[in-house]
Amino acid sequence: AIDEYKPLDATTNPSLILAAAQMPAYQKLVDDAVAYGKKLGGSEEEQIKNACDKLFVLFGAEILKRIPGRVSTEVDARLSFDKEGMIQRARRLIDLYKEAGIGKDRILIKLSSTWEGIQAGKVLEAEYGIHCNMTLLFSFAQAVACAEAGVTLISPFVGRILDWYVANGDKKTYEPSEDPGVKSVTKIYNYYKKFGYKTIVMGASFRNTGEIKALTGCDYLTISPKLLAELSKEYVKLTPTLSVKEAQACELEKLHLDEKAFRWYHNEDQMAVEKLSDGIRKFAADAIKLERMLKVDVIS
Repeated sequence: AIDEYKPLDATTNPSLILAAAQMPAYQKLVDDAVAYGKKLGGSEEEQIKNACDKLFVLFGAEILKRIPGRVSTEVDARLSFDKEGMIQRARRLIDLYKEAGIGKDRILIKLSSTWEGIQAGKVLEAEYGIHCNMTLLFSFAQAVACAEAGVTLISPFVGRILDWYVANGDKKTYEPSEDPGVKSVTKIYNYYKKFGYKTIVMGASFRNTGEIKALTGCDYLTISPKLLAELSKEYVKLTPTLSVKEAQACELEKLHLDEKAFRWYHNEDQMAVEKLSDGIRKFAADAIKLERMLKVDVIS
């Protein structure tokens, strides 16, 4: 799909890696990762952890052969509330990329947008020059805190926000401009541009092409091959719905969020609280499945 659509950048997550690792075409990457884990030795748990990290990097390296930009590689979701653990794991991934001859400028480390994750991103950016992509972002509080932390990029989720409103409200369909996910990203984009934050806004997790077109003008969008295929069949001129000029004229007030204010503001958004915790659980579950898969190979 990358070869066909030629995107600038690409992203991975535990669920995507798990699916790919089960495909015969990528068995060699799995074998190489397991061999690496065994070579480093240590306990069975350490071997599996090292094999997992190596597998993420091997997939990232393969993707980087096909794109001019950066690949996003995710830190284990089970570290989402462990600031120091996330920093350590991120640095480990960057070291593995370095061993593969790939510089940190081509990598975005994905971290959960918990308070701890955002603070880990702040340290990684400021002290180590490691670029971060803050994922599982659902609330305005998360977006504000990420901007204040000076991270490189955020991935506010669109489709998962829509999913929540469809599941929990009376309204089952939305026009693109009224889509709750679209409205969330629009507000974040406007806030960032109004107050001059350099953090890139990359809308993510789309359910349909209407959402994508409604965010025309956003810094970046990360789009699945399925939706890219649908878009490639359309021949329409899109007018940007988001622009710096309009953002600078919007009536948003600047916020400052310390930890207490962040936790309260985020907690006030029921959708964001539920979707963040749900997303962490799902990514963690897929990480465990991947480890079990690698465990069979490590033991054998």
